[in-house]
Amino acid sequence: MKTEPGRKIRTMIVDDEDLARQVLREYLSKHPEIEIVAECANGFEAVKCAAEHEPDLLFLDIQMPKLDGFEVLELIGAHRAVIFVTAYDTFAIRAFEVHAVDYLLKPVSGDRFKAALTRAEERLSGKTPSPPVAAMELAASARPPSQFLDRIPVRDGTSVFIIPVAKLDYAEAQDDYVALVSAGKKHLKQQTISSLEAALDPSRFLRIHRSYIVNLERVLKIEPYGKDTHVAVLAGGVQLPVSRAGHARLRAFLDR
Repeated sequence: MKTEPGRKIRTMIVDDEDLARQVLREYLSKHPEIEIVAECANGFEAVKCAAEHEPDLLFLDIQMPKLDGFEVLELIGAHRAVIFVTAYDTFAIRAFEVHAVDYLLKPVSGDRFKAALTRAEERLSGKTPSPPVAAMELAASARPPSQFLDRIPVRDGTSVFIIPVAKLDYAEAQDDYVALVSAGKKHLKQQTISSLEAALDPSRFLRIHRSYIVNLERVLKIEPYGKDTHVAVLAGGVQLPVSRAGHARLRAFLDR
C-alpha cells in the first residue's frame, strides 16, 4: 500500500498489554504525519478494525490470545506495512519472511522506534518495494519442518472463525480461494490449495485431486466412478473425485 503525498499515515496499534499500547501511543504522538485510527487488545478486534479503518501501518504484537500476530496479518492481507512489536526474539525470521518492515523487541527504545518508523514511511512512500506475495503463502513457506497447522483462522466480513484442523473434513480449490468444509459448513478462505497442503500434516491430510485435500480419517472407502476414475466416499456420504495420482497415494495409505 502506497500513501499519497501529504496524507497522514493511518496507523493501528495491536497489543494485548495496555502499557505496551501506551508506550507506542506516546512515541507516535511526536510524529504529526501519523494518525492513530484504532487500538486493539486482541487479534479479533484487529481484524474487525482493519476492515473498518483500512490502516496503512500496523504495530502488531505476536503473542496474543485468540489470534496471534501472524494469523491477524494473514486475515487482513499483506498489502499493509507491518512492524512487529514483541517480547520474544524467536519469531524474527518468520516476521521477515512475511515482509515485515521491522521487528522491535520490548522494551522499545525511542531511537529504535524512530528507525522502524522511518523504514515504514519509506515503504509507504514507494521508496522501498512492497511485497508482492500474499502473507499466508510466505507464512506457510516459513513454517519450520514438522510444525503443521492445528487450527485455521477464516475471515468472513468482520467476523473471524477458527477451524480446528482435526475437525476439517476436506478442502476444495476455488480459483484464488479454498473452501474449507467442517461439520457440514463451508468457509471460504483466500489462499491457494498448494500452500494449504504444505501447512497440513501429510500423515493426516492427502491431496487426492488437483482441487481437493481430504482428512484421511474421514475416508470410508474408494469406489470406481467411471473408466479409470474413482471417488472417495467420506463419512456422511460426501463423494470427492480422485485423480490417478491421488488414487495411488490414497490406496497406499488405506492398505497400510
